[in-house]
Amino acid sequence: MGKRKKVDIRKRRLKLIKEKQKEFKKKTTKEEKIVKAPATELDLRLEKETKLYWIRAITGALSAIIGRLIFGLIGWFLFLWMLIWWFLFPFIVSFFILKYEYDKEEWNWKKILLPGIGIFFFMFMICGVFIHTILFFIPDFSSILELFI
Repeated sequence: MGKRKKVDIRKRRLKLIKEKQKEFKKKTTKEEKIVKAPATELDLRLEKETKLYWIRAITGALSAIIGRLIFGLIGWFLFLWMLIWWFLFPFIVSFFILKYEYDKEEWNWKKILLPGIGIFFFMFMICGVFIHTILFFIPDFSSILELFI
């Protein structure tokens, strides 16, 4: 058996760290090229649906807060208020605010209504129940409009 070769661990570790950094830089440039690639129709559609989803989540919470806190709606009136926001507001957002263009051949109203149905209802119920519970413990208070009238 021959002599063992002495290895300087510090130099070896620095060399490995430099190699890893070079590999990492190469990966980031490849990822940047992938990100800059033109988006497909599926990516554009998913981006639209994601925006609609989060708009629906915010709309659900705000419509519950406005309906209960400002207008003092309860029962069937709050239910009708929810349905109006649930079914009409997505079309207003899609066509007038975000101005999405849909192909006439592929257009379907379900593409506007379906993204975010569950989160709208969930946020409406959570915020509506929370506000209603808080207002229940405040005596002689039903809405903000009642204070000004």
